[in-house]
Amino acid sequence: MRSFDPVRLSSIELFCKAAELGSFTAAAESLGLTPASVSRSIKRLETRLGVRLFARNTRNVRLTNEGELYRQECQRALEQIAEVERAITGHQKVPSGPLRISIGTLYANHRVLPLLPRFTAAYPQIDLELSLSNHVIDFVDDGFDLAIRLGTPPDSRLIAHWLEDAPVGIFATPDYLAKRGTPQSIEDLSAHDCIQFIVPSTGRAMPWIFRNRHGEDIDFTFRSRFRVLDDVLGCISWAQAGGGLFQIYHFIAEPMVARGELVEVLQDFGGRSRQFSILYPHNRHLSARVRAFVEFLLAELKAGSR
Repeated sequence: MRSFDPVRLSSIELFCKAAELGSFTAAAESLGLTPASVSRSIKRLETRLGVRLFARNTRNVRLTNEGELYRQECQRALEQIAEVERAITGHQKVPSGPLRISIGTLYANHRVLPLLPRFTAAYPQIDLELSLSNHVIDFVDDGFDLAIRLGTPPDSRLIAHWLEDAPVGIFATPDYLAKRGTPQSIEDLSAHDCIQFIVPSTGRAMPWIFRNRHGEDIDFTFRSRFRVLDDVLGCISWAQAGGGLFQIYHFIAEPMVARGELVEVLQDFGGRSRQFSILYPHNRHLSARVRAFVEFLLAELKAGSR
């Protein structure tokens, strides 16, 4: 196993500046040093790591693949150190810089994206990059600051902040119900077209959740010939087209119910909800921009629930 000497932040700062400017000479000029001292510092860093960080020629330098990976993580670490110093000295700067967030497609389109104009207006110096996907991410490998997901993950390396418990119900179009009838019990669902969502991380259908007349929770598992993989928005579009019954969140269905496009059924078996959480690694200091987004989203969701 390789043993490492103590990390020298000055060498890392020099490396990041040279990577940013694409030149040892330019990095030296910007920092008030000689090009030779910058070159020696980076050479010591490469020797310590046992990899080449830069590919050099007579005119310029460019990062190797290993160098680019190292730059990304070093830049993140330097930003976190700077944020901590500002926080403990009481000089936290205005939230700024890049913020990368992974959000499930359904929650993104119906909950988060409609709020973003207010966030970006309040924080014009934050650059937002969103990934809309239902797939499990790796915070380090994928380079995300935050993720919003259904439930609370079992991964002990992540901190999960509760966002909301979103009530669900069973919905269908008036035309579908006119043709096929309205189910009165959970057992009646076997005679209906039920649209299932297959969870990407497990490959299994998401159960429909109910609460019976005795107040007992029921996780209803079944197999349907109508299934959607990867993107749950497809289930909603299918149900809206009259394709069958689907369990969706009230915050999605309510506008369509108000317009007469959907009808809720089996309301006597309602009352259940699913939890949404915002996640980040437990060993990562929250930057000002991350805190700003978390606090904004919590405030907006709380105001919307009143």
